Amino acid sequence: MQKTIRRVVVVMLAAVAVYFVFAVHSGVRELGGRLAGFAWWTFFAALGLAFGNYVLRFFKWQYYLRILDIRGVKTSDSFLTFLSGFVLSVTPGKVGEVFKSLVLWETYGIAGARTAPIVVAERLTDLIGVIVLIAAGSTRFSGGLVWAGAGSVVVGGILVVVASRRISMWFVDLVAWLPGPGKRLAPKLREAYESLYALTRPSTLVLPTILSIGAWFLECLALWIILQGFAQTTSVLASSFFYATSTLAGALIPVPGGLGVTETVMRTLMRQLGNVDKAGATGAMLLVRFATLWYAVIVGFVALSILRRRHPKLLRD
Repeated sequence: MQKTIRRVVVVMLAAVAVYFVFAVHSGVRELGGRLAGFAWWTFFAALGLAFGNYVLRFFKWQYYLRILDIRGVKTSDSFLTFLSGFVLSVTPGKVGEVFKSLVLWETYGIAGARTAPIVVAERLTDLIGVIVLIAAGSTRFSGGLVWAGAGSVVVGGILVVVASRRISMWFVDLVAWLPGPGKRLAPKLREAYESLYALTRPSTLVLPTILSIGAWFLECLALWIILQGFAQTTSVLASSFFYATSTLAGALIPVPGGLGVTETVMRTLMRQLGNVDKAGATGAMLLVRFATLWYAVIVGFVALSILRRRHPKLLRD
């Protein structure tokens, strides 16, 4: 656990450095002036919208647990377990949220191989939801469908591999053939594949995808309302395009939390397509990242602390 905290702190320090560069590039005085005139109630509204995102995605988590016939987990513990995954939101593609599987193993004895595929299914439906929002927002701008197409290719490729037992088992057999721990991993990978296959059938993709669209639209609204706080008249569709496109860019490029990539894309889109001035675009970008990414990390640590009070043996070793 201490190692996890150290890694998160390192990424946060890197974020501070990146944001400082953005601030200097925008002009510290200009940025300070824009923040001084900012309507701060919109930032707290953005925090509320971000938490709404977490609630909708929790419903998706519960749905997946039910699909896998995982029962006996208290709803309150399940909610805290889901939120605790945000501790590692700063991993590339948020794959560190598989931490939730470790928590369920240590609190309820549920094998990680059964629940870890939920993280993959979550990321797939999140990608589909973000792509839908990009496609909707791109109706106002040219070039948006390029990012939507890139994300669609990634999602489609993963779905094809998962849907084909022959291809998937070929990968598992390849792992079993490799020297080292491959033979021990192969049975767990086969078990994980069965769970992932159950979660990504067409019949089980519809509801989670709808929840993902709604969840990520709330964070798009968070950017829109923050822009209103800077007295910008950017539309909801345009804000959705800015936020969803930058989120997808940060997910496709393997850097912790999309750090540097998401911020650059978001700020550039707001400036070039939204006609937001340099300081205003930087201020909106910084605030929405605090209201979404870093707020999620804080929520994750709070949830994990509560869980450890309820389950004193959790993460003891």
